[in-house]
Amino acid sequence: MSTAQRTSDGDPAAAAAADPFAAVPAALRAALVRRGFAQLTRVQEAVLAADDGVRDLRITSQTGSGKTVALGFALARTVAQQERQGPTTLVIAPTRELAAQVREELAWLFEDLVDVRCGVVTGGTSVTREQERLKKKPAVLVGTPGRLLDHLRSGALSLASVRQLVLDEADQMLDLGFKDELDAILEALPQERRTHLVSATFAPQVRALADRFQHDALSIAGTAMGQRHEDIEHIALKVGAREHYAVLVNLLLLAGDERTLVFVRTREDTQGLADKLAGDGFLALPIHGDLAQAQRTRTLSAFKRGAIHTLIATDVAARGLDIADVTSVVHFDPPIDAETYVHRSGRTGRAGQKGRSYLLVTKSRADRARRLYQQAGIRARLEGAPGAAEVHAVQLQRAAERTLEALGRGAGGSEEALTIADRLLAGRPAREVVAAMVANLAHAVREPFEVTAAREPVLVVVEPAKPEAAVALPAAPAAVAPVAATSAPKEPVRPPAAPPSPVPPPPPPPATKKLSPQQRGKPGARPAWQRGDDRAAARSGPPFARFRINWGRRDGADPRRVMAHVCRRGGIESHQVGVIDIHVAATTFEVASEVAERFLRAVAKPDRRDPHLVIVRERFGERP
Repeated sequence: MSTAQRTSDGDPAAAAAADPFAAVPAALRAALVRRGFAQLTRVQEAVLAADDGVRDLRITSQTGSGKTVALGFALARTVAQQERQGPTTLVIAPTRELAAQVREELAWLFEDLVDVRCGVVTGGTSVTREQERLKKKPAVLVGTPGRLLDHLRSGALSLASVRQLVLDEADQMLDLGFKDELDAILEALPQERRTHLVSATFAPQVRALADRFQHDALSIAGTAMGQRHEDIEHIALKVGAREHYAVLVNLLLLAGDERTLVFVRTREDTQGLADKLAGDGFLALPIHGDLAQAQRTRTLSAFKRGAIHTLIATDVAARGLDIADVTSVVHFDPPIDAETYVHRSGRTGRAGQKGRSYLLVTKSRADRARRLYQQAGIRARLEGAPGAAEVHAVQLQRAAERTLEALGRGAGGSEEALTIADRLLAGRPAREVVAAMVANLAHAVREPFEVTAAREPVLVVVEPAKPEAAVALPAAPAAVAPVAATSAPKEPVRPPAAPPSPVPPPPPPPATKKLSPQQRGKPGARPAWQRGDDRAAARSGPPFARFRINWGRRDGADPRRVMAHVCRRGGIESHQVGVIDIHVAATTFEVASEVAERFLRAVAKPDRRDPHLVIVRERFGERP
């Protein structure tokens, strides 16, 4: 029973149905309605029911369950204060992305509160600009530990007015080694304050930290770590010892234009895997701790709007990512423990949508994977990996559905198109013409891999508007049935359950031209944005071309200086530059494809200021 039901007069259920936000502070209700909230989550109801405005809170709940908004309900009581030297509410987060996300959530929630502004300070941004913003004394300040301590020591930040402190994702702050910074900040805070801890898990070291700084704390649980995340389908894929990359490629081909988040172990792995995928034609970028904030922001923006479909991340870099339509998480490298698995998987299945979490499991690591799921309290399904036949089948099915959708819209009925159709059908069986066109539409960025533990495809019938025009195509088995999203765009094609009767063997995959290993990643390889169905990519904006300059970290290169040199020399604007990645002896960077050729002509000339610096277009697969 919700708080609204318990606090309403008369019939509680009827009152709750009439106003699901009855227990929410009055000044915040309009913001919830504008944001599209229809009801509260479990942890939000729990905070409203338990918070008395006096005791400290320990809030634990699954990632993506609405903890920040729940926290905002508790903070709203005392966030506003007329006379103050600085913020009244301080929120400390472990990563830049999480800090920015928390600030954004609290900003819209507190939009109707008088004299309440929300600010954020993080590493990787301009200290001077942050100091200017701090002079305006935001009532709510969100920041990372290191940058908050810098402003505190420089005198730009006063914590004398803080009446409530929040440690968000406290477990990760300890894992990242922020204990000393936290101690220094906490020593500068007034003793009279409320201190709240928010975390998906409360390990013993986190409880020890909480016991030091909280008094008579009240524990509030939403969806705990041990409870299965109902919106995530957990799948363990059997892979050969050397087939991780092959299985990842097949998963991405099955995903199509879905957003996929891939986890690896180290920063170097993010770059290496992203480069390898880009060489095979996929729209993929890395995100790791070495990227400057501007680069991280551009990368995440490209991922959110669909300009790239695959993000390669470390555990730390992915903290705080809140992208509602990430449909798949792939654990390319296994997580170190059950908590890490839960945090990784929580990047999908958010905001009521459905998601899938794939763990690649070799035979030698099967027992470890079983223990991991047991410790996380998760029931997973063990499957064979998707093979080349399954990928071809789903691609054909997807192409057939796109064709049927076009017929349903009346597309292709122009005189020019009909003339071409008559020419194609002249002297040829209609069945062969349609099959050839569907096979051409199904062509993807590259050929799928054959894998040792591949699943067997089965038959599926794609039904058009009229039954007599049905098309029989091979498709994947029931093991990869779709997980329907409740509020996302149309779910990509997934095969239905296999029929109970025996199924004849599928026809061989379509005869598409294969690229040799030497051809993949070369200019002749067909990139993703040249596929038959490129409308989504076109709407998302132009892709980038990658360049390299012989100026690296050992020679003093940094993102700001490289950006200035690239823009000046190539005659382009900063928004036309994508990710800049500094290496030891060289730097790679991206330029929007719409200006890439003009940029290449401009930088081909020796630079007067720095004639020793040479910029070349990088071929996929090369490493600086």
